[in-house]
Amino acid sequence: MPKLSIVIPAYNEEKRISKTLDEYCKFFNKIYKDNFEIRIILNGCKDNTLDVVRNTAKMYKQIKYTDIKEAIGKGGSVIEGFKQAEGELIGFVDADNSTKAEYFYDLVKNINEYDCAIASRWIEGAKVNPPQPLKRRIASRTFNALVRILFNINVYDSQCGAKLFKKQAIKEIIPSLGITRWAFDVDLLYQLKKRKRTILEIPTIWSDTLGSNLDIKKASKEMFLAIARLRLIYSPFKFIVKIYDKLT
Repeated sequence: MPKLSIVIPAYNEEKRISKTLDEYCKFFNKIYKDNFEIRIILNGCKDNTLDVVRNTAKMYKQIKYTDIKEAIGKGGSVIEGFKQAEGELIGFVDADNSTKAEYFYDLVKNINEYDCAIASRWIEGAKVNPPQPLKRRIASRTFNALVRILFNINVYDSQCGAKLFKKQAIKEIIPSLGITRWAFDVDLLYQLKKRKRTILEIPTIWSDTLGSNLDIKKASKEMFLAIARLRLIYSPFKFIVKIYDKLT
């Protein structure tokens, strides 16, 4: 059984991360025992997340953590986790336990000959509990439709926070990944596609959790701007981005 590395980016997650770590460690201990690791990358936390992680790590030797004082965003945290990961299978998942351990394991069981397996909330067989508000569903579907059109990536949920990769595939693209907040997952999948790596999308059970400070209106605007910027970067018009960056 190949060693599994799970990266968890964490920003101010003192109220939610302990339960996630406890459930993931208990679940994967039954299957992998010592043949897995969970790497938490703390990203400029201003709350008590470090102490919570430190105390939980005393209970489970598979937990390893890095406290980065400067905020580098989710993408930067995931990239750092990728660099540190020692497993033959390397994935990441959100700290809020929206994807339960058993459903992350669905990616492990099904990756097989694929280079990447991603969880999806928007394909047949998936369930979201409780159902998201209509505005959020519309924004998500619209965003993913634009991703498919602009980047020719045949996935229906680029943003679901549970993804798994073969080590060779992910290590190959790390130097090409940029630290972009909302476009990170799209960039990740696009880099795999450019190298003709195979991607499997798997329906998941996703549980919305309390404690998120996400401003949907603001986030939607930033998401659309982020993928537009990324599309320009990978086009003959990337000079527009360079000019804009110099002026701002």
